[in-house]
Amino acid sequence: MKALCWHGTGDVRVDTVPDPKIENSTDAIIKITASGICGSDLHLFDGFMPTMEAGDILGHEPMGIVVEVGRDVKKLKQGDRVVVPFTISCGSCFFCKKKLFSCCDTSNPNAEVARKAMGHSPAGLFGFSHMFGGFSGGQAEYLRVPFADVGPLKIQSALPDEKVLFLSDIFPTGYMAAQNCGIEDGDTVAVWGCGPVAQFAIRSAWMLGAGRVIAIDRVPERLQLAEKHGKAETINFDKDNVYDRLQEMTGGRGPDRCIDAVGCEAHATGSFDAVLDKVKSTVMLTTDRAHVLREAIMCCRKAGTISVPGAYVGFPDKIPFGAFMNKGLTLKSGQTHMQRYMKPLLKKIEAGEIDPSFVITHRVKLDEAPAAYKTFRDKQDGCIKVVIHP
Repeated sequence: MKALCWHGTGDVRVDTVPDPKIENSTDAIIKITASGICGSDLHLFDGFMPTMEAGDILGHEPMGIVVEVGRDVKKLKQGDRVVVPFTISCGSCFFCKKKLFSCCDTSNPNAEVARKAMGHSPAGLFGFSHMFGGFSGGQAEYLRVPFADVGPLKIQSALPDEKVLFLSDIFPTGYMAAQNCGIEDGDTVAVWGCGPVAQFAIRSAWMLGAGRVIAIDRVPERLQLAEKHGKAETINFDKDNVYDRLQEMTGGRGPDRCIDAVGCEAHATGSFDAVLDKVKSTVMLTTDRAHVLREAIMCCRKAGTISVPGAYVGFPDKIPFGAFMNKGLTLKSGQTHMQRYMKPLLKKIEAGEIDPSFVITHRVKLDEAPAAYKTFRDKQDGCIKVVIHP
């Protein structure tokens, strides 16, 4: 089959690789019909995620048709149309039973590598380095899905792929980010970043009772999307000082809830900490540019909440923890507990409450994916979200 493979920083190629096979009795094989390029994929593309190996198949936002199942798979059959969550969960360990699916204790075969880096291993992830299991991703023609009775969500309606594809990651991720904020009716929610996850965090904040949503970015197309589809007020950080503007907009109190939907590759204008981050990351003295997290801590109101769906990979420094502690802030983060959200959010799509395809700007074939990575990374051609149709 053809698959998009990582070969080094800034180097992804479409290779011909062996077709996946059933390896365990609980596996399924999916023929991919659509797969997204995620902002988290750019951390791999830019070389910030350790334990990548040449030839690794990328992609963690897939859906498709079941073509084969292992003998112990009971809930899926050949021909079923499914969305595959980016997390791999066994469904029966301590954490899965608590519905903390992204903390699954058994799905990462390389758990020892993750333990050395993080203290404990989270769940295995599709297409996201050997630290998270070395699983092949879904930017390919076919995908092996472990624990097939636990992860994939069957789509039994005629909704097109592009309306349900983002149940694989970014819609539930944005929703959990908003939920982690503990939004109370009428709260002001500030969202850093206007990329795809942020767009869904914005929409989800309204669903959960926000009174105002303020979105922060510098890319005109992203800010416009946040205004048009997210009904958000916006701040362009190239034009305004974010702290000053947020205090002005909230009467000096600061936003009640803050969401860092940017993660480890944050940019900033005229900020010393961001310049230092960039220099250190260029020479690989750090893997995380944490300007947004620092700014959110400083901007958030006292006793407020910060939610971090943006991916971090290492040891960000210069965190103003004194401000965090003395202001009495709460921080919540984590990979998304996908199975907790996929079915409820599918119901919202089916009810017409949201059409997730609003974020799509580019559709490409698999052979065009390497160029699309560069377009997405460099924010060219108005690119906000790319969908690959193998």
